Amino acid sequence: MDRRFIWAMALMTLIVMVPSLLMKKPPVVPVPADSVATTATIAPAPEAAPALAPPPPAADAQPDPALDAAPGDTVLVHTALATYGIATRGARLVTAELTEYGDQAPGAKGRAANLTPPGSALMGLRLVLGADTLRLDDWNFTTTAAEMSTDVAKTIDFTATRGEVTVTLAYTFRPNTYQIGVVGSVTGVGPNGGLVLVGMGPGLANTEANLAENERAMGYVTKAQGTKFKAFQSLDTAEVATVSGPFEWVAIKSKYFVAAVLAFEPGAAPIGGLTVRPLPEPGQKKAHRAAVWASMLLPAAGEFRYELYAGPMEHPRLARVGHDFDDVNPYGWPGFRTIIRPVAVAVRWMLVWMHTNLHLAYGMVLVLFGILVRLILWPLNQKAMRSSMAMQAIQPELKAIQDKYKEDPKRLQQEMFKLYKEHGVNPLGGCWPMMLPMPVLLALFFVFQNTIELRGQAFLWLPDLARPDPLYIIPLIMGLSMFGLTRMGQRGLPPNPQMKMMMYVMPVMMTVLFLNFASGLNLYYAVSNLASIPQQWLISEERMKLMALRNGGGEKKQDATKQQASKKK
Repeated sequence: MDRRFIWAMALMTLIVMVPSLLMKKPPVVPVPADSVATTATIAPAPEAAPALAPPPPAADAQPDPALDAAPGDTVLVHTALATYGIATRGARLVTAELTEYGDQAPGAKGRAANLTPPGSALMGLRLVLGADTLRLDDWNFTTTAAEMSTDVAKTIDFTATRGEVTVTLAYTFRPNTYQIGVVGSVTGVGPNGGLVLVGMGPGLANTEANLAENERAMGYVTKAQGTKFKAFQSLDTAEVATVSGPFEWVAIKSKYFVAAVLAFEPGAAPIGGLTVRPLPEPGQKKAHRAAVWASMLLPAAGEFRYELYAGPMEHPRLARVGHDFDDVNPYGWPGFRTIIRPVAVAVRWMLVWMHTNLHLAYGMVLVLFGILVRLILWPLNQKAMRSSMAMQAIQPELKAIQDKYKEDPKRLQQEMFKLYKEHGVNPLGGCWPMMLPMPVLLALFFVFQNTIELRGQAFLWLPDLARPDPLYIIPLIMGLSMFGLTRMGQRGLPPNPQMKMMMYVMPVMMTVLFLNFASGLNLYYAVSNLASIPQQWLISEERMKLMALRNGGGEKKQDATKQQASKKK
């Protein structure tokens, strides 16, 4: 997570509150046999059969996903959403090009985004049978299929034999989804069954202009009782991580895309666990990629099945998969996700709805959304500003009480609350209504970080609302609007050195912090500030009139007192 944003939120909180207040286990141990789901075509393992021991820590038990041999022939399948390629060598996925999403990586513009990096082991399989580990990634499979385009579900079979073991894999491609069905059959398994290791490494290909930001989002996600995300960069590069299941699904993700093994369909055995071996590049302390292998029980009948999702993190599509798969795209920080996520999901839905139904560019949607938020919060902001004015009005009396009872804190507190009650003032009334836009701003930060619908959306001179403004115009407008709003809020107030310092320092600091944030976030914040100016102006006018009346009344009272004194003389 970008620490600059944490500082930005803390500083914005100060801007709102301070003025108001002043005034090594390589293989994965399988799940118990009795937890494996079966169907009529899959014979259940005998209850007395012992659980399989984990495979030995041999070198080939944790293979390097960077395969050094050619993939052989590739069968390409074109659907309405993507082009998938299955190599005959290893029967693994070597191409996953998404038709609707372009590659934004340097030198790759104009191409479709391809999720599979060179040497990918995605859907590459290993079989653990007793003490032997069979590496299917170097088996040559045969198939009768050729390149095809399909608008209906289509199944392609791949078969390979070595010795007494024959492996048949059937891949089912569907036209309007990014899910691929996988059904496998293995002969010669033996009465004790075995393990299926599904390769998911070494990560997804870089498809973004900002390589560092995309790599920060790269990691794996698991779903058991809840979802857990672990960034590759946070892994201990000296150890192999073993993550125990069972899991309903496991996934590897980048900033906008995901590849996942889904094991909750009827007949699918749950994923027993995950092994993750970091792959740091020479000279780097952090790993940006990792060899990830998911394990599932292979019953004695030798049949297994699962689903593969390889596509974009479109929230509605992920939600339709079910089993909390939409949480593979996390909104918010761990511990605060429960609060942030509902707001972020609602904001994302609102932006997409306005774009789709009002037929507006996302930039214009953000402009309207910023104005709409301010209009909705107008009454609460009005109340907050007037509460602040009431606090300012009783400052002389409050100071007198503080001077009188400064040696008696308990009495001081009692008198202060008594003063607040007499004048109907809430000392915190000017703070909380003005804090309400903060959750929206915080949610928008995560929306722009994770929402693929905003990826590559241009507006005016901005090439991409999800990336920083290359000309820095929007951050400067945001900073100037913050300065103007703060200065207008001080009209009619007594001179205050602290407030004056904040008026100059805070906009500069916020501008510097926001320079490299998404231009869409800056656009929303700038529009929100500009939309607040009319209300701030009206309140400042009201404040100045009240101060004029108060000062005028005081002068008249002084003149009357002087006249009475002169008459007595």
